[in-house]
Amino acid sequence: MNARTHSEMVGFIWSICNLLRGPYKRNEYRKVILPLTVLRRFDCVLAPTKQAVLDAYGKYAKQSESLRHEMLKRAAEQAFYNTSRLDFQLLLDDPNLVAQNLNAYIAGFSPNVREIMERFEFGAQIARMDEKNLLFQVVRSFASLDLSPTRMDSSQMGYVFEELIRLGAEQANEEAGEHFTPREVIRLMVSLLLTSEADLAKPYVVKTVYDPACGTGGMLSEAESFLRRHNEDANPRLFGQDWNDDAWSVCRSDMLIKNHDADRIILGDSFTADGYSGWTFDYMLANPPFGVEWKQQRWFIENERDTQGANGRFEAGLPRVNDGALLFLQHMLRKRQPVEPDGSGGSRIAIVFSGSPLFTGDAGSGESNIRRWIIENDWLEAIVALPDQLFYNTGISTYIWVLTNRKDDRRRGKVQLIDGRQFSEKMRRSLGNKRNELSSVQIDDLTSILGNFADGETCDITDEDPVTHQPRTQPRVVSKVFANEDFGYHKITVERPLRLSFAATPERIGRIESESAFVKLATSKKDPGPAHDAEIVKGELRQQQLRDLLDALADRTAGQLIADRDEFLARLRLVEESLQIRLTAAERRAVIAALGERDSGAEPCHGKNGHEPDPRLRDTETVPLKEDVDEYMRREVLPHVPDAWVDHSKTKIGYEIPFNRHFYVYEPPRPLQAIEADLKTLESEIAQLLTEVTS
Repeated sequence: MNARTHSEMVGFIWSICNLLRGPYKRNEYRKVILPLTVLRRFDCVLAPTKQAVLDAYGKYAKQSESLRHEMLKRAAEQAFYNTSRLDFQLLLDDPNLVAQNLNAYIAGFSPNVREIMERFEFGAQIARMDEKNLLFQVVRSFASLDLSPTRMDSSQMGYVFEELIRLGAEQANEEAGEHFTPREVIRLMVSLLLTSEADLAKPYVVKTVYDPACGTGGMLSEAESFLRRHNEDANPRLFGQDWNDDAWSVCRSDMLIKNHDADRIILGDSFTADGYSGWTFDYMLANPPFGVEWKQQRWFIENERDTQGANGRFEAGLPRVNDGALLFLQHMLRKRQPVEPDGSGGSRIAIVFSGSPLFTGDAGSGESNIRRWIIENDWLEAIVALPDQLFYNTGISTYIWVLTNRKDDRRRGKVQLIDGRQFSEKMRRSLGNKRNELSSVQIDDLTSILGNFADGETCDITDEDPVTHQPRTQPRVVSKVFANEDFGYHKITVERPLRLSFAATPERIGRIESESAFVKLATSKKDPGPAHDAEIVKGELRQQQLRDLLDALADRTAGQLIADRDEFLARLRLVEESLQIRLTAAERRAVIAALGERDSGAEPCHGKNGHEPDPRLRDTETVPLKEDVDEYMRREVLPHVPDAWVDHSKTKIGYEIPFNRHFYVYEPPRPLQAIEADLKTLESEIAQLLTEVTS
């Protein structure tokens, strides 16, 4: 099916919504369109074997249910069947009974199809349309559609389903990207994942493919198509899970039509109700929703982390609650097959992320710890930056991560970054936010770049010259290879000593009145009464003692500036002894705070383990993991602040992947003449507009 035919088919189906206007709001159209499209597809697929199924139904009517079920599937040549004599054309024979007959027709399907229609909650829509006298017209419109496999194969039908879901989600102001991914992006993911697999050509090879956020099943379908194109005897087994009812119903329908085991498509939340706990798979693909919070699943996820540790899925850490993308990756990594001693086994993973998982989170955060866990275990093979505006629901930058636990020898300890941001073509017509697409040639090129594994590989890239605004073609680096450690860093805490000078001047002595420890002395916690009053009096007497002590200190020091805290404390103790006053720790801190000021010329204050750090002067530095921290300090810090030191107890290891930094393309500033020419053009245009307005 060409793009125009595909567009026309979707347009025709969606135009049926015009019949629903009035009784249905725009955000409700999909409640009718999706289930009827699925139902009509089933109807067309079963049409060639309709009579054979009816004959088998009569022949095996008295047999056991399990035997009858198997014989009916065999007669239908599908994993499902319908025993009703009705079909979409016969439903039109009696307009007055179309609701009753449509319900009977649905009831005639095998249990696996009935479950799908129940999940669509289509029975309620039949009653609603019948009440508003819409049902016959809508069914008649769908009966005119030819959705037979000879007209539309499974891949083409998948496009139609996905486009209908996108349109329905737009009308409901939902995120369509939660349900499906553009097919050319999926093809790239599958190509990156499977092209290097040498054993795919083995006779009758069995491969398992899993998607924990399968949506309508596009990734599973493309993986199957790839495997069969390279080996027609391959036996791919597809597994998926999704918690969106509409997407799950479409995916399960697709699996039924393809004679796959539809029970392998599970409805539910992959985090809280993992349908494949304990399973492992050869290949895994996913496009988890971008920036979707996991607040609803938080208790379950944190409980698994705390109780199962390394035996659970989330041992590495948890990302911030407003983006659960990295949770999906940990979930998938838990389902890898082990690598056998002979090198067989293992798994490969491809997952689509926004830019956030590359760098969000400081050292020690959940995101950074997850990246560290992945990279230090040498599971990250490559990251491919995609062009913007590829997805229907977002124009943000996206990336494909490729991971495996059985890297080739040449890739061990290394990560390849591929800049594919210029590998796209403009679409003739935008679809939502999708304005760009990947061609087959570009998919092949990016796959080849991954296979080449060359540091510094270049491609001729055509873009717009920022000066002339004309197309230009020039070589640009599209592949770089890094050691795993290149993405790691030490976040060190640089301390400097606290330096205080002291003086018992009237101004500083007056500050004691606002110190909390001093104020609390005359604050009673008791209820009003004699005890309360006595406590207040006692506190006020203590406050006066402190005032007297500070006045005595002022007399002894004569307002002298003391640039050493140890010396100041020694003089303070002498005054305490002479007045026979013993300060509490809190009172002594209050005196130090009142009479002391930071002074860069003062002596460092001493603590238990050397100099006491000044929190106000505390700073952090990021030191590449490969670099010696002491050498970094000698070169970058100590020449400027010689008294600084590193508090190694606070050092954290972090990991980030600053993709843009590695592929930054410098563009020289535009010539002054070009800027002046543009300004003159703008001035002329503004003058023309003003003339038109005033005339």
